[in-house]
Amino acid sequence: MALKAKVLYDFHSENPGEISITENELVTLFSEEELDGWLEGENGRGEAGLFPASYVEILKDHITSNTNNNGVSSRKTKALPPTQTSFTSTEAGSVGSGGGSFQTSQGSDDDWDDDWDDASPATDAPQGLGSSPPLYAVTTSLPARRGSSRQHHQQQQAKSSATVGRNLNRFSTFVKSGGEAFLLGEAAAFVKDVDRICVVMGESGPEWQEDPYPFTCTIDDPIRQTKFKGMKSYMSYGLTPTHTNVQVNRRYKHFDWLYARLVERFPVISVPRLPEKQATGRFEEDFISKRRKGLIWWMNHMSSHPVLARCDVFQHFLTCGADEKAWKLGKRKAERDDLVGANFFLTISPPAVPLDLQDVESKVEGFKTFTKRMDENIVVVNTTINEFARKQITGFKKEYQKVGQSFKLLAQAFELDQQIYSVGLNGAISYTGETYEAIGEYFAEQPRQDLDPISDLLDLYRGHLDNFPDIVHVQKGALTKVKDCPKQDGDLHDRCNIISCATLAEIQHFHRTRVRDFRSQMQHHLRQQIGFFQKITAKLEDALHRYDDDQ
Repeated sequence: MALKAKVLYDFHSENPGEISITENELVTLFSEEELDGWLEGENGRGEAGLFPASYVEILKDHITSNTNNNGVSSRKTKALPPTQTSFTSTEAGSVGSGGGSFQTSQGSDDDWDDDWDDASPATDAPQGLGSSPPLYAVTTSLPARRGSSRQHHQQQQAKSSATVGRNLNRFSTFVKSGGEAFLLGEAAAFVKDVDRICVVMGESGPEWQEDPYPFTCTIDDPIRQTKFKGMKSYMSYGLTPTHTNVQVNRRYKHFDWLYARLVERFPVISVPRLPEKQATGRFEEDFISKRRKGLIWWMNHMSSHPVLARCDVFQHFLTCGADEKAWKLGKRKAERDDLVGANFFLTISPPAVPLDLQDVESKVEGFKTFTKRMDENIVVVNTTINEFARKQITGFKKEYQKVGQSFKLLAQAFELDQQIYSVGLNGAISYTGETYEAIGEYFAEQPRQDLDPISDLLDLYRGHLDNFPDIVHVQKGALTKVKDCPKQDGDLHDRCNIISCATLAEIQHFHRTRVRDFRSQMQHHLRQQIGFFQKITAKLEDALHRYDDDQ
């Protein structure tokens, strides 16, 4: 007899390959094996496709009367909630001790300095919950939020015509983040007052409560250090936060570890993306300089975020010195954090007055449109300024040098005249040639001062824009659940309100930070441009004075 399941909640299909199911309906399962929170089966209307595993309760007691093929008594089982999903022994080793699903390149007992490799590849999130390969083209991005870390795994169709290659990110993100488990009341953890995150109502809507003790952090030029008697080299960055004024030294892999912990802990907060890793040329001057600039931007965004800046793991990263024992204690504490996934939402204290869910949905849809347009135009701006920079570095420099050389050749020709009264003119023309060659060098050097910083800022914000689809999906998943379960209008609505408040607060912080950063960067760009052309003008005026009669 086919495997059956009872539907617990209404689900309305929104994408190709999904099917709608109705509460109390019996559906036929093609397999009880989940794929990123989805099952495949057939509803009572004969439609075959995918539906959320947590929306159904698998019925096994009718397959055989007493035992299954292995002699084990059959029983009625309920689909495990997302936060309780079983893993194989292999997968269990890759799951962080804090209960999240982020896999890092180091075990929880590794020493910060001995076992981490700066050149190790970026870690991917686990791609499936079962032991067999997935049958769909799956896209997952939580918790490892990086533009380059979204993996697409394609397999052949194997079960039925309903099995289609598709993107399961919309729902699986809601599941993986813990949003669904929290909404269904399955989250439980003790939250201390120090861990509470307050959302307040501002002029434009929900906002994170301001940090009463703001600070900044500087990053010095990195120093190349060695260990194992010089057999291994690495770059060490000196960080000095203003609230302690005590420098601590960190390697890039320490930043990478911190990033992993923060992404795991804060599913609806956009943790800035770190500068990309590079397998070769890690000690080249240009790469080191670019990475330091990227880390400075990253640190500025971290320290200015009201929630991230006060996070205990971030503070530990900034303040714990070279004490190895203290490092290990802080590291293990962070990796065993209970307030991740569904439990994170327990830490949020929303405003007293709940939000209007229709208004929330409208604002989130508007933000989706904004981020899509911003992402498209960031690509255009980045392509344009990079091309312009290339022309300055190569084309403009070459053209100015050609003009300069032609003037110098003219001066050499005039010198053949050997008239005493032409000496001043000859020198002035030769100096004009040198001036044009110098201006060519100015053009070649200028992009570092005014165009590269804009490109660095755009790269950082592309990382933020990569994060927000996942964040928005968590909120939209909560709204969808509320719509599908209209009878449960009490606690369910309250928990949905918490997710909505956190999402809108993060959107509001993004906009405020964006205005601050782009205003500052464009001011810097224009000041650099003014200074650049003033330098050229001064150089040309100097050449002009060489033609005065008294020279």
